[in-house]
Amino acid sequence: MNTDKKTKEADKISAAQFEEAMALYAAGEQREAEINKEIAHGLAELSAAHTEELACLAQGKSVALETVHAYCVANKQTLFSKRRRIGSLHGLAGFRLSNPRLKPVRGADWNTVLQQLKEKMPAYVRVNEEPAKDLLLADRNKEHVAPMLREIGVQVVQEEHFYIEVKRAVANPFGKATIIDNSYHKTAA
Repeated sequence: MNTDKKTKEADKISAAQFEEAMALYAAGEQREAEINKEIAHGLAELSAAHTEELACLAQGKSVALETVHAYCVANKQTLFSKRRRIGSLHGLAGFRLSNPRLKPVRGADWNTVLQQLKEKMPAYVRVNEEPAKDLLLADRNKEHVAPMLREIGVQVVQEEHFYIEVKRAVANPFGKATIIDNSYHKTAA
């Protein structure tokens, strides 16, 4: 739908229709908050009911992992001579290589490595040059910055966003009033 049709349709909306839509929105917001509160409460109860069992399972898994790992390390030559994993009735166990990464040798740190790279291998040193957008925004109204922004190809823009702020005490169309928090709903205009 193009903007002209939206404008023509918006001109036909009465104040009563606006109030009805706001009431519908507020009621939906209220019910949504109630449902989310019920879900959070239900999850908390479910989590509390299984906390002890989950802790026991985690401890059991930890002991089992240590046992399996110790067995695999002790028998690495025979179990993993052809493959990097072994199978059992219940799953697989094995050794994986991690992704390669660089680590400074003992006695060195990244600063000394950087200095050595600058001297011996400068192609492997990154230099990040980027506009200081935060400083440009902060200084956008200063005499020496404002005229230069357009010249360098930059403009300061601000978008307008529509929002609805629901009042704290909202009368539910179903008959009961409930206190809910203010919330903002934004959409690009």
